Amino acid sequence: MKGDYILYLKVGDQVFHKHNTRWGLGVVVEERRSELPGGFCYVRVCFQDGKTRVFDNNFKSNGCCYYAGVEKIEVAIEIEEGGTKGKRITKVKQAVSKLKK
Repeated sequence: MKGDYILYLKVGDQVFHKHNTRWGLGVVVEERRSELPGGFCYVRVCFQDGKTRVFDNNFKSNGCCYYAGVEKIEVAIEIEEGGTKGKRITKVKQAVSKLKK
């Protein structure tokens, strides 16, 4: 029964907490999974307030960090054409509009 879970976050994902915006943005710094069936699966998230918090990372679990209010910050890629030669300029923007809600 190895892999009896669905992962929500992975190392390097940028997140924020919907209910605790004062924590600021966070980055997933560690991911752990149990090799045993029914074992625990968690992530450590380092937030801008300087604290590292641990969340359940199993999307199948009712205690998953997604249901607790942790959401990924999606990265949108916008391609613009500019210049006389039609050169493409690629800009990467973070969807921070979710934080303003």
